[in-house]
Amino acid sequence: MSSKIVVIITSADKEVIHTAVIYARSTLKYNWLDDVKTIFFGPSVQVVANDLELAQETKKLCSTGEAIACKFISDNKGTSTALTKLGVKIEYVGTIIADLIKEGYVPMVW
Repeated sequence: MSSKIVVIITSADKEVIHTAVIYARSTLKYNWLDDVKTIFFGPSVQVVANDLELAQETKKLCSTGEAIACKFISDNKGTSTALTKLGVKIEYVGTIIADLIKEGYVPMVW
């Protein structure tokens, strides 16, 4: 059986976001699970784009695996360019999340 998660980061709390990013990166780095996808959604999009420490951690995550930010929120908050510079892909995530769940990914919401 495959073990796959989608880490969905929605919090505006810097400590929660930091913990989620570190967890996702470590899971990828140490192969704790078969696959990890990371999605920034809601308030986290703006917090990551505007916090230097979180931006650096997110950039490290993107060098290890793929991270996606919600295009609707990112465009509305004016953070798409900043997030793209970190290596985050900007896409509409509603159907992406649904498809990942259908594919057997367990959602882990932070």
